[in-house]
Amino acid sequence: QRRSQAPSQLAKRKAGEEEEEEEEEERRLQPAASRKRQKPISETESGECYRSPFRKPLAQLTNRPQCLDSSQHEAFIRSILSKPFKVPIPNYKGPLGLRALGIKRAGLRSPLHDPFEEGALVLYEPPPLSAHDQLKIDKDKAPVHVVVDPVLSRVLRPHQREGVKFLWDCVTSRRIPGSHGCIMADEMGLGKTLQCITLMWTLLRQSPDCKPEIDKAMVVSPSSLVRNWYNEVEKWLGGRIQPLAIDGGSKEEIDRKLVGFMNQRGLRVPSPILIISYETFRLHAEALQKGSVGLVICDEGHRLKNSENQTYQALNSLNTPRRVLISGTPIQNDLLEYFSLVHFVNSGILGTAQEFKRHFEIPILKGRDADASEAERHKGEERLKELISIVNRCLIRRTSDILSKYLPVKIEQVVCCRLTPLQTELYKNFLKQAKPVEELKEGKINVSSLSSITSLKKLCNHPALIYDKCVEEEEGFVGAQDLFPAGYSTKSVEPQLSGKMLVLDYILAVTKSTSNDKVVLVSNYTQTLDLFEKLCRNRRYLYVRLDGTMSIKKRAKIVERFNSPSSPEFIFMLSSKAGGCGLNLIGANRLVMFDPDWNPANDEQAMARVWRDGQKKMCYIYRLLSTGTIEEKIFQRQTHKKALSSCVVDEEQDVERHFSLGELKELFTLNETTTSDTHDKLRCRRCVNGHQVRPPADASDCTSDLSQWQHCADKRGLRDAVLRAAWDAAVTFTFHQHSHEEQRGIP
Repeated sequence: QRRSQAPSQLAKRKAGEEEEEEEEEERRLQPAASRKRQKPISETESGECYRSPFRKPLAQLTNRPQCLDSSQHEAFIRSILSKPFKVPIPNYKGPLGLRALGIKRAGLRSPLHDPFEEGALVLYEPPPLSAHDQLKIDKDKAPVHVVVDPVLSRVLRPHQREGVKFLWDCVTSRRIPGSHGCIMADEMGLGKTLQCITLMWTLLRQSPDCKPEIDKAMVVSPSSLVRNWYNEVEKWLGGRIQPLAIDGGSKEEIDRKLVGFMNQRGLRVPSPILIISYETFRLHAEALQKGSVGLVICDEGHRLKNSENQTYQALNSLNTPRRVLISGTPIQNDLLEYFSLVHFVNSGILGTAQEFKRHFEIPILKGRDADASEAERHKGEERLKELISIVNRCLIRRTSDILSKYLPVKIEQVVCCRLTPLQTELYKNFLKQAKPVEELKEGKINVSSLSSITSLKKLCNHPALIYDKCVEEEEGFVGAQDLFPAGYSTKSVEPQLSGKMLVLDYILAVTKSTSNDKVVLVSNYTQTLDLFEKLCRNRRYLYVRLDGTMSIKKRAKIVERFNSPSSPEFIFMLSSKAGGCGLNLIGANRLVMFDPDWNPANDEQAMARVWRDGQKKMCYIYRLLSTGTIEEKIFQRQTHKKALSSCVVDEEQDVERHFSLGELKELFTLNETTTSDTHDKLRCRRCVNGHQVRPPADASDCTSDLSQWQHCADKRGLRDAVLRAAWDAAVTFTFHQHSHEEQRGIP
């Protein structure tokens, strides 16, 4: 091929040859692997440009859309919309972005839980609106349903659902406008704790305004129940909430925790529930009064019966409008204490204390006296009806009869034990010598009189409890040491010297040998618990003991251990002053109340420890009384107080007037000829020649608890195999029995 020799063409060819030499030099210097990946862009034999096999051919773009008929287009769009969006993460099952962060949802406000779900407990339902009102209403202000969390509503029994609705209506001022308090006065074992936990959880989470009603709540309880409340919250709410329980620590540490609790603000409070004891609250009230609390719940609220004590005043000064007081025994001694409780939750609805006493207390008590005139009785009944109508607006009361549908039968038995010869001689010797006896009969009560009452109560328990006074020859016990057996020592317990201790020894022995039942022993005196310990060591019974010396944390541990079915302990010794309220001892099904208390509420609380939710066995309650002694007088006084309580709280209009006030003052006497002084004064219509006769089905004449009791002078009326066996061992006691068998239809 001939090439041009023109100077311009020669210069172009020379520049091209130099570029080819440079490219050849670069390819020679590159590594072999890199050279393999590079493919020269060259033309193929057919003259086409080289195209990578990994690239798809590009479609030609035109401005003319593809023509489709309408049916094809609609089908194409439907196929696109039929495929929902999926998060491109393997196995992702979370929400699909319905609530975007920082974006407010449009549309009507909705309740936290579905009010139309089956079994839903609706506490508030918005008023129905017409179509015109629905167009005018502001969607951002429309009220919503308040529905209890299904986690809780599924486990609430019918009476508990009713109780939660009542509590919510009261604390939101829907029952009494302007008042935000109420009294939960259900008897023991009806689930007051669960109802209050449901109330707290609902208030902390929702309201008709679609926001929490409160931001913090406080539970004040006896020290022995602080850990129990914490466990109950954990049990029913799981990990949904983290309560703060103050059950120990230094003053500085407790103050720091309380200040941190009070400083919590906003919708997401880390620990919205504070659980604290009455004693700790009183000591640290200053830290708790610096802020506000949405709701305060006072468990065992009868501790606030005296408006003059420091605990009442400290709680009353707390900045909280919503107050719930829990007490299975709101009336314990008199109506003025009842007024203090109502005044604490709803100040002013009964007037001042002086107005209440003049208008209600004096007429009602005069009308209840056995010696009252017809006019006084009529006036008392009118004032009673007026008081009930006012209080019932903020008080809910259900009796333990409801539990008969859920729990096993409970048989409550009062065992009147005769004194031993030694006790009888010591008792008569004291009555002859003690001067406070005469002073009390004249109506003068002083410290010496109260000391004499305590001495006689201890003598009824066991002579060992007053042996030191006999040795020192204190007033009333001069020469009493000579009455004791020769060589007597208090180092060992001798059951045969006490009528009640002898009966207790038989009951424990028969129970241990014939069943696997466990027993709770309750007494008002730690000295009596010491005697129980000596008896258990002699008989080699395994036992645990709870009294005022035990720390709060340790109490919860021993209760949990005793309730375990695998626990080897046979006996649980309980001081009624330290642990009689609120404890759950369902591991035992037999309870012995060894001595009575002046306050019937204390005995009722202690006796309710075993017949509670979770109990699977038939329960037996033994109340031991020394026949014809001061213990029966105390029991009679309890009867009078319980009749007053049933009159005001339970609304029983026909409670018999068993005793006159004059009869109740005859404390220092000993009736050696009776089988039961209390039964004689009951005017019982169910006994014929000393034997119990079952009443007719209507039994209209048996209107009080005590008049329904059964009496027998021999063992034919004993339904409890343990007591029958004890009777066969030694006939030293007479017997009275009241049971819940009739409620269950048991013949």
